Amino acid sequence: MRKFTTKFAIKSIVRIKLSTVAQTVARHLLTVQAVRLRPADPFTWSSGWKSPIYCDNRVTLAYPEVRTYIKEALADLVRREFPTAQVIAGVATAGIPQGALVADALNLPYCYVRPEPKKHGMGNQIEGRIEASDNPQRVVVVEDLISTGGSSLKVVEALRQAGAEVIGMIAIFTYGFALADQNFANANVKLACLSNYDTLIGEAQTLDYIPADTTDSLTAWRQNPAEWGKQ
Repeated sequence: MRKFTTKFAIKSIVRIKLSTVAQTVARHLLTVQAVRLRPADPFTWSSGWKSPIYCDNRVTLAYPEVRTYIKEALADLVRREFPTAQVIAGVATAGIPQGALVADALNLPYCYVRPEPKKHGMGNQIEGRIEASDNPQRVVVVEDLISTGGSSLKVVEALRQAGAEVIGMIAIFTYGFALADQNFANANVKLACLSNYDTLIGEAQTLDYIPADTTDSLTAWRQNPAEWGKQ
């Protein structure tokens, strides 16, 4: 199984032509080790779930080429899927830098939203400004990662309560859980992501990043993450 170094990772992206943004982003996440895959030695999430994957997209901020690619891809996603956006909002904390980069690329106002209001000072939950008026501002929320969508959708609710019209959410990566699809549908929020779990696993196989005999286990986890690893 191939071991990557950061030097190899960055240079390899330049040499290899990929057919889709989803593949390119997945390869970036793997090669800078923003995503780690350990089917035989799973991680434990805060929810208690055992997981063969751990994703920390904040790692991409350390690599200018990767950071710029993701920024431009997210900005293009807003232009294509949400062309009427007037404000970009980042989800605290991991979505804050990505949201700021996207807002700058699009030359749009920016704010970020905490999970709950501060317990001191002004007690703000939204940092920046949402203008409440008879014509609500159209906001696109930026998140780095989508799992079940629960925490991300709390931000949507906070923005709506502040008088904004949330027209959608974008993210770097989604695990593609059915529960997340249902949660976003129930909240009436359109979600668009650069890459996803299936594409990531495909790229991991192409790069010889995971043993061939772990594919079934990785697929089974996504189908039933709460029970995976308990046997």
